[in-house]
Amino acid sequence: MRMLHTMLRVGDLDRSIEFYTNILGMQLLRRKDYPAGKFTLAFVGYGDEADHTVIELTHNWDTSSYDLGNGFGHIALAVENAAAACEAIRQQGGKVVREAGPMQHGTTIIAFVEDPDGYRIELIERS
Repeated sequence: MRMLHTMLRVGDLDRSIEFYTNILGMQLLRRKDYPAGKFTLAFVGYGDEADHTVIELTHNWDTSSYDLGNGFGHIALAVENAAAACEAIRQQGGKVVREAGPMQHGTTIIAFVEDPDGYRIELIERS
């Protein structure tokens, strides 16, 4: 077994694709409309789904926003330099919600950014 994808419901699919591809550097792997169900699925990631875990962005055509709830935590991405990644994301209009620095009670350097729907993405510094 292996992890295939994480699904996020999004209010504006084009805005979300823009964030994940242009700000976080992922690729749009596939996108398909399902008119009978009134929804669209778009898959984004850093490599082909055959070899990488990806994110499924689900847009229900009649829903423009969602309550995030308190059960979901975050998506984590490895970066070489968390501070540089935050600056690059900020320069492209992304929202940094926790600047790069050591995690509480530890030494790992982390930061957090938010996607357009408010989902948190943790940047973990790995050399």
